[in-house]
Amino acid sequence: MLRDQLNEALKEAMRARDTNAVGTIRLILAKLKEVDIAARTEANREGVADDRILSMLQGMIKQRNESITLYEKGNRADLADKEKAEIDVIHRFLPKQMDEAAVEAAVKEAIASSGAKSIRDMGGIMAALKAKYAGQMDFAKASTAVKKMLG
Repeated sequence: MLRDQLNEALKEAMRARDTNAVGTIRLILAKLKEVDIAARTEANREGVADDRILSMLQGMIKQRNESITLYEKGNRADLADKEKAEIDVIHRFLPKQMDEAAVEAAVKEAIASSGAKSIRDMGGIMAALKAKYAGQMDFAKASTAVKKMLG
């Protein structure tokens, strides 16, 4: 389970005195706790599933990429480098990312299986892709591919 991997990685980073990894993994675990609390109901006290954790990690990477862009515009290379280092740590917990050819093939398959004909069907295709490829696919690229194929 991904949650166990994160906790074990924190212990390993602490033993190795890798302050960058310790800080980043603690940020991940804090965000995970927020997501768990938000998803809690009376009936369900369990934490969120791995697919939700993968989506959360993707979101954290997206936030850091946006920060890097802003820091580079502001000539703050030191802060941009810190964000890049955090991204490297987060990537350790994500499955191997699909390349553009694999993304296009997955989009073609989703379009064929759903019988989509126009751009109005894009929401269903994106939902199917997110359910099947959470954490493995850059959904911004997938969205562009869907628009290209249906538009």
